[in-house]
Amino acid sequence: MTFKLLLSPIICALIGWVTNYLAVKMLFHPHKPIKVWPFVIQGIFPKRQNELAESLGRMIEKELISHEDIKSVICDPSFIEKHKVVVLDYLDVFFKEKVTTLHPMVSMFLNDDTMKTIRGMLSTELDEMLPKLIQTTSSQLENSLDFKCLVQKKVENFSMEQLENILFSIMKKEFRFIEIFGGVLGFIIGLIQIFIFI
Repeated sequence: MTFKLLLSPIICALIGWVTNYLAVKMLFHPHKPIKVWPFVIQGIFPKRQNELAESLGRMIEKELISHEDIKSVICDPSFIEKHKVVVLDYLDVFFKEKVTTLHPMVSMFLNDDTMKTIRGMLSTELDEMLPKLIQTTSSQLENSLDFKCLVQKKVENFSMEQLENILFSIMKKEFRFIEIFGGVLGFIIGLIQIFIFI
């Protein structure tokens, strides 16, 4: 009788661990609905993948990233200045390596002083043109890029194996904690049973 009592916490711990282990597994399995009359058994995530995709898309659009976030980055003066430098450097190369090959006389006119003057004029033009260009790009992005739809479609198109791997890679420790906690809780319940019996 004493041996059975001492065994009680171990059995309860095992039951608690197995129960929570199965609960975690049933978040994803079975992937396809299985009809066990009169019940239909399917993992929570496979069953609600479309709802999850829609909710995730909505949350990302509202809470994580929006068109305003992108607009604030690409319309930032330092961002524009970096692109201006890239454009000017490209135009330098274009004039020196491409335009000068058109005719020998062209290279005579495009000396260092002339190139410096042209670069200054282009710099002034770009100061006015780039913000307008980026503003137009920003508006086009806003009209053509729907974050909610994009995320929703991607999540809906994930295979359940992919989704399971992603969630397990993010929440592996949490899932393991749930399993262990089930065992610990079962062990405590087993100890309580011993004390009640005694």
